[in-house]
Amino acid sequence: MKNRYTHISILLAFVMLATSCGKNFLDEEPSTSVSVEKAILTDGDMMEALAGLYRNLDGYYLFGRNAVVFGDLLADNIYISSTNSSRLLAQNNYTFTASSSEAKLLWSQSYYSILQANRIIGSSLTGGNNVNQLRGEAYTIRALCYLNLVNYFATPYTVKPDADGVPLVTISTDKGGAFITPARNSVAQVYDQIIKDLDSAYQLMPDVTPAIHTTSSNFIARYAAKALQARAYLYKGDYANARDAALLVVQKGGYALAGDAASFSSYWASGVARTDKLETIFEINNSATANNGVEGLDYLYSSSGLGDLLATDDTYALYTATDKRKGLLINGTRNGYQVYIINKYQNAAKTDKDEIKLLRYAEVLLTLSEAYARLGQEPSALQYLNQVAQNRDGSLAAYTYSGPALINAIITERRKELAFEGLRFFDLTRTNVDFTRQNMGVKAYSFYVDVKATDFRRLQPIPEAETGANPNISQNKGY
Repeated sequence: MKNRYTHISILLAFVMLATSCGKNFLDEEPSTSVSVEKAILTDGDMMEALAGLYRNLDGYYLFGRNAVVFGDLLADNIYISSTNSSRLLAQNNYTFTASSSEAKLLWSQSYYSILQANRIIGSSLTGGNNVNQLRGEAYTIRALCYLNLVNYFATPYTVKPDADGVPLVTISTDKGGAFITPARNSVAQVYDQIIKDLDSAYQLMPDVTPAIHTTSSNFIARYAAKALQARAYLYKGDYANARDAALLVVQKGGYALAGDAASFSSYWASGVARTDKLETIFEINNSATANNGVEGLDYLYSSSGLGDLLATDDTYALYTATDKRKGLLINGTRNGYQVYIINKYQNAAKTDKDEIKLLRYAEVLLTLSEAYARLGQEPSALQYLNQVAQNRDGSLAAYTYSGPALINAIITERRKELAFEGLRFFDLTRTNVDFTRQNMGVKAYSFYVDVKATDFRRLQPIPEAETGANPNISQNKGY
């Protein structure tokens, strides 16, 4: 497979980031990455470069808001209130175009992160647990960015693996050059690179994170790479490998679900990183000194912030009265109308904001359940489905379904468990189904209701800044 390089839009992203590096990174590291002119020569240099990489992920045009919100807003979990701040209205209405700034920034900032990861991965620095750990984290972040890009901008692997994916960039600009015009690799090639990166990450990182940085959910640990790989294999439809990757996390990762209602409630109320491996595998830090403020994901959801995003009535109806997750939705009012307010993000009004959860243990268990079900190993599928479902709802009778009914129950349980965390849209696209976004009438700004599997808007447009400057890159059909 050929390595390919990205174009000038990524350089523009670098200019934007270069002017925004005045905040502290987490509570331990500076936010600035190592400059292009400075080689990565020491463990400290590599840690500083990685610090900048983590900080970039938190931009509100990337995983700090848009990349996560789109996964529910483009799907069927949420809608924008009729009283709103005018943010993301084009996404709500499915009226985004090739000139949309949201697609442009999602694209350019993903590639900026990839280029930063490439510098760490391609550094000549070798040897020792510190270097192996940090390079493994960079491999995982590169894979995360590519998995996100290929799922927003390309046809799902399960539909057409040889479709145009996104350009693969695996060499840093200081080695490969910057002014280059890449074509799109195929979806299959992008997935091959994702899987390869996550294998490299897992092989490099030691079981025990070395002391070069804090061991917490704000940093990627060894089994986070396997958790992300389980997701990638699931999206690819490679269920045997999805099962094996997820099972490794379950058997060796040391993660656990909250044991009772009180610990579940306090988990979601917390705005700090986990050090106990409860629920969270990896989440982005939003400290008191480094967060997105009024542009953050939490502020867009929270009634103590903008509160623009509300749960649809049919999403609320999925939860039984005894389901602990129902407590994360508030039956309230907005603009005089009864609405369901999303309360997964409870720290928007505080100085120390909500962490943004990108990998959780419950997802791994549900991936394992679905993989077993699709492989015809239904007793094991039911075991892991019920582990999550009955943990969340102690009054729930164990699922006993088989065949398509079992698959549907798992997909529904994924919707209930992972709602408002950005993954619902990917479940709908990988399963290639038509879906309906509930029309919430006067409560909503407006609505695009029926989304067919053939709708070209299920893919984001390649930004016109890219297609206009790069003659080798093709646009998605319809734009």
